[in-house]
Amino acid sequence: MIEHFQDLIDQLSGTKLERWATLMPEQIETGLSEKRFGDLSGWKEFLYSLPKINTETIDIESEVRFGSSDEHDEATRSQIESCLKGLIPWRKGPFNIHGTHINTEWRSDWKWDRLTPYLKPLENKLVLDVGCGNGYHCWRMLGMGASRVIGIDPSPRFVIQFEMIKHFFKSAPIHVLPVAMEAVPEKLQAFDTTFSMGVLYHRRSPIDHLKELKDTLKPGGQLILETLIVDGELGYSLVPEGRYAMMNNVWFLPSPSTLIGWLKKIGFTSVELVDINETTTEEQRKTPWMKFHSLEQFLDPEDQTKTIEGYPRPKRAIFSAINP
Repeated sequence: MIEHFQDLIDQLSGTKLERWATLMPEQIETGLSEKRFGDLSGWKEFLYSLPKINTETIDIESEVRFGSSDEHDEATRSQIESCLKGLIPWRKGPFNIHGTHINTEWRSDWKWDRLTPYLKPLENKLVLDVGCGNGYHCWRMLGMGASRVIGIDPSPRFVIQFEMIKHFFKSAPIHVLPVAMEAVPEKLQAFDTTFSMGVLYHRRSPIDHLKELKDTLKPGGQLILETLIVDGELGYSLVPEGRYAMMNNVWFLPSPSTLIGWLKKIGFTSVELVDINETTTEEQRKTPWMKFHSLEQFLDPEDQTKTIEGYPRPKRAIFSAINP
């Protein structure tokens, strides 16, 4: 699938990202290896079965919509829907693709609406989205005028989902690479804005992750960090025993003041907590496009203020910080 990324690699030549671009072919080959991921060949079949059609209407400013139901005949619309359903579950969204509404597990647009008032302008900026999933928020970043958006996520399913959406806007300066944060070269200092949303609590060393994020930013660049938090004093962080809300890879849930302290300790300035939101079953839920357990099943049925394991119910916060 290197052909999906060749324009990115070529266009990064001679830029601050050239050092990364030289590594990308091998990273892509490894991240999308059918020997490593047995389901990948089937997912690619759905991608390559999408009809080659023109998309006349595009909206990535107020939503992520490509085409409309009246641009093509019923057979074409049915083919698109069938291919998209081949990649269920869809977690981030929603998307509207030529009359098919992908009603994802997360109302990711709600999170976007909460954070946009605190964003520095993205117009003509280079943006990185760490742990971007299928790239929903990447499209919204592009819709705010970013010159280029690069998302990274090690899940090949999410990368193929992104490619299915991009099939309808192939020329867009936006890519999702099948890599984890560890694959990004150190001290790039290239991006105007870096997002890390829903990643920090999955990291065994959260301060190392914050340092990695800082190193991606130009001087004056903005970090937008969204993560699970818990109530508590400065210095408090919940380290769950076993699972948290049925997730088995949750390591640290800091209090807001603790996380602010971490960000300041590694050198960020203008650190602000800009939003706290308790996740509801309207924002994260099962749908026909994500048929597995979701937040409702992760909460204690007798006490909705707690997870099934007895920890505080998921609460998420957004922080803004500047790389001086």
